[in-house]
Formats: sequence, C-alpha cells, structure tokens
Amino acid sequence: MLKKILFMTMIFSLLAPSAWALKSVEQQRKDWDKWLSSLKQEMIAKGISKKTINRAYQNDYFHEVKAIQKFDRKQAEFILTSDVYINRLVTADKVSKARKHYAELKKKYQKLSDNTGVPLNYLVAFWGVETHFGYNKGKHHLIDGLTNLSYKNRRAKFFKQELYNVLKIMDKYDLHGDKMKGSWAGAMGHFQFMPSTYNAYAVDYDGDGVADIWDNFGDAIASAANYLSKLGWKPNEPWGEEVLLPWNFDYSLIGLKKYKTVEEWKKLGVIGADGKALHLPNNAAAGIILPDGRRGRAYITLSNFRRIMIWNRSINYALAIVTLADYTATNKKYQPIYEKSNYKLTDEDILKVQHFANRTIKAGLKEDGRFGPKTAVAVKKLQKKWKLPQDGVPDYALLNKIKNYKSHTDFMPPPQTKKPKKAD
Repeated sequence: MLKKILFMTMIFSLLAPSAWALKSVEQQRKDWDKWLSSLKQEMIAKGISKKTINRAYQNDYFHEVKAIQKFDRKQAEFILTSDVYINRLVTADKVSKARKHYAELKKKYQKLSDNTGVPLNYLVAFWGVETHFGYNKGKHHLIDGLTNLSYKNRRAKFFKQELYNVLKIMDKYDLHGDKMKGSWAGAMGHFQFMPSTYNAYAVDYDGDGVADIWDNFGDAIASAANYLSKLGWKPNEPWGEEVLLPWNFDYSLIGLKKYKTVEEWKKLGVIGADGKALHLPNNAAAGIILPDGRRGRAYITLSNFRRIMIWNRSINYALAIVTLADYTATNKKYQPIYEKSNYKLTDEDILKVQHFANRTIKAGLKEDGRFGPKTAVAVKKLQKKWKLPQDGVPDYALLNKIKNYKSHTDFMPPPQTKKPKKAD
C-alpha cells in the first residue's frame, strides 16, 4: 500500500507542474485582458479617441513573457567608472563624425542656435550620444513596449503616463506604423525624446503641420534646441572643467547643488587640471563633483551642466555630452581618457548600501542597485557617521564597515583610554 501511495505521489508530482503551468498561463491571460480593458477605458476617459485606441490595440494583444520588462530590470554587473563610460561613448570615430556634421549643419542651423542660445556643438553632441547621428533611433514599437511596462512594473505609474502621451501624439497627428517606434523605454526620434517631452517641447520647424522628430531633422534639432532653451540654458556660459583639489580639501563640500562662486572655489585652492587658475567666470555659481570618489577625477560644474542632467540624470552621461561637445567645436586631437584603476562597484554593492542605509539611517531609498543622487546623499551620511571622507561614493572602506556592522554603537568613535593618574 505504501509503495502504491509513493508511486501515485511521484506520478502526480511529474504531471502536476504542467497542469499548474497551463492554469497559470490561462490566469495570466484573464488578468491581462481585465487590466488592458481597464487601461483602454482609462485612456478614453482622459480624452484619447476610440479610433486611436482601436488602432493601437488592433491585434490579439497579449504577451505571456514580457521581454520589454526584462530590459527595465536588467542592470549591469559592474557600474562603469566615468573614465570607462566616457571612452565608450566618445570615440575617435564619433568625434570625427561629429565634426563633419557640425561643419555641415552650421550652414543651415546656426541661426537656430543663435535664437535659442544653445550652441550647435552641444546639439550635435546630444545627437551623437543619443542615436549615433540618427543611425539608431530604436526598433521597439512604442505602444507594445510602454503598455507592457505599465503592467505590474516597478515604474508602472511613470510608463503609463508616457503611454498616455504616445496615444495623445497618435490622436493629434494620426500617426502610426514606423513613426511609433523607438527605444524599449519609449524614447523617440533623432534625439530620443520621451513622449511627455515631445508633447511639451517638440517644434514644427518647417511649418508642415507635424513636429516630425523621427524623419525630419529640422524638426528634430529645433525641438532639442527648444527643450534645452526652455530648461534654462545659459548662452555663452561654459559647462565647467576638470580640476585638481588641494590636499586638505573638505569633501563635505562635494555636490552638484553645493554652490559656491568660482572665485570662492579658487580661494579654497581649487585649480584647473592643467595646474593653472580656473578658466571660468568668477561670479558663476558652481558645484564640484567626484563621479568616482576622491580617488578619481574631480570636475567643477556650472549651470549648463545641470541643464544637461535634467535631460538625463546621469553624471557620466552629462560628462560624455560635454566631452564630445568640446571636441566637436575644436581641433583638439582626440585622446581617450586614461582609465584609473578605481574600485568598480557592482549592482550588488549598491544594493547592500541601499538596504543598509534604509535599515540604519532611514534613508528611504529605492533598493534597485542603481547609484543615483539620493543614494550618494545617503552614502555621505554614512561616511560622516564613520568619520570617512565624505565624497559620496562607496568604496572598500565603507563596504567593509557595512559588512562588519553590529549595532548603532559602531557609529560612535572608539572610547578614549584614560591616562593613568600620576602617583603622589
């Protein structure tokens, strides 16, 4: 009897998973259909026409395996240092092409640059970094991608809003097909505008009735210039420069928004990377950043650098843009940045820091393994507690402190040993 029971249990265990899997897929389909029906009604209630909804979702729209969501969850094993990142995005070939395009575009778009106050070399740099000068505008269908990213995703609210903006574009211009293709995250056209950015800043430069940032380069570059101008680009002001810090520099002063005037930084001993005085306006508000911590390069950044970071919040991205822009407008010989052998953080390292900061100092960080400005602020607080240099970047010293942490008393300085009293 026992053998029979064991045999039947084994057979059931072999057959059951497939049955459960089949049921799971059926349930997935029901859940998806119910959610999609609700989504359509929500979009119609927001003003999207039924015609556009039917065109957007005309096929049997269901994806059991949502490949797009895998892109959103995927993270690099190693977080690139700024040196490596810049060298990957700014190459000799890209610099050569940027200069060629710059010379060609000056004839046609210099007036646009003058009117908006955004230098043409920066527009060329954005174009080169975003789509390699229009060669890679993205092949993902925007409706497909953004719909999937709006469903049970960690950033579902954000992507649903971008989906709504795509449907608005389709509604307004009756666009569909290849026009509705872009990156996996919904970025579109020559300069990879998100749909909400398009609806707020896109420009119909040639006056044909459509702001075509996909196939009409005039519309695309005018839209990019308009966007940067409306963000507050300061004409004729440089982005900043690489600097050298004095040996006794106070690292608690580091931060994009920890402003001092250039003159004040000079008085604190900050000089250019060439060993000379800073080449920037003395009264400009500037912050100093250390993308790779105190052992890496230091940069002093002005207002326009912060405008670039509204376009993309990555410091490394902004450094790649300004590096390519500087090369584009000069005849300076291209040289890759010397890559220092800094400790390369992993996403696992960042997750450990985020989890620890949330547990011990109530940092309120999203534990996603991504090193952003909020995580950097939390790192500085931890460094301050442990009396480490406050450069905002995790290193071996901080990670070892976290690894060996036992209680809040670890944050306290070691007790001072009392000197023995002298005998009378």
